Amino acid sequence: MTETNGSGGGPGAADSGAESSDVADSAAGIVVPIARLADRLDDPTVRVVDVRDAWEYDAMGHVPGAVNVPFDTFRDREGPDAGTLPGAAAFADLLGEVGIDRSDTIVAYDDTNGVFAARFLVTALVYGFEDVHLLDGDFSAWKRADSAPPDPVENEPVAPDPVAVEPMRVEGPDSPIIGYDDVVSLLESPGDDVVFVDTRDADEYAAGHLPGAARFDWTEAVDPDTRGFRSKSELRDRFAERGITPDRPVVLYCNTARRLSHTYVALRWIGFEDVHIYEGSLTDWRERGGDLVAED
Repeated sequence: MTETNGSGGGPGAADSGAESSDVADSAAGIVVPIARLADRLDDPTVRVVDVRDAWEYDAMGHVPGAVNVPFDTFRDREGPDAGTLPGAAAFADLLGEVGIDRSDTIVAYDDTNGVFAARFLVTALVYGFEDVHLLDGDFSAWKRADSAPPDPVENEPVAPDPVAVEPMRVEGPDSPIIGYDDVVSLLESPGDDVVFVDTRDADEYAAGHLPGAARFDWTEAVDPDTRGFRSKSELRDRFAERGITPDRPVVLYCNTARRLSHTYVALRWIGFEDVHIYEGSLTDWRERGGDLVAED
């Protein structure tokens, strides 16, 4: 499947949504089931990315064929782009070093319910990698799944030949991210019916959140038994309880744009089309002196 690279048009302007391919199981194929990935491990166009630390990848093994792109290698607070994005050139070099180019289908995973891998996915979308997906579950879920291959763990590092990747960054209405000025404008335009969603925990939200923001802790989307996402119907119900519905543009934030990435994937998977990310999140908001609302 070729997943679209954002919501297309900024908050308030939806695109046509995701398309499907045989690595995904539905029209909203941003999330890939374990069984589907297991069936495609021998496909050279499907590239699996493990975003755990290098020591975990080396000591605990990994999904067969997976390359290691540790989380810290694509996070850079001092980089040229907003938030913790590393910059287009750095990200192109990083993926080129592990043999991934723009024609590949990418499936990312971690061992923390997908939250770190979701951040990789969002970063890849920003830098023009369109066919990117999140494994439904994590490495622990993969190892115990009946649908995993007979030998689910490989212990030898994978070191493919590097490839040249031209740097690019998706800009404007096609980008999944928005900045501070956009957030200020949307907060001052209630007629747009944008719902801001705080993906942090209850204590963090109570200490200070954007005016009018709904709260949806990213962990609420996780099924504790499967370590992947809850069912689509349950997710839709949980979001709707907070006023987060497909007819409203959504802007997500947290502290540093990691946790919100998981919620972004959840919303895209269940069919939300108008979803954006405040990349700088509250780190940027506070640095600029933005107003926050505290709960009593």
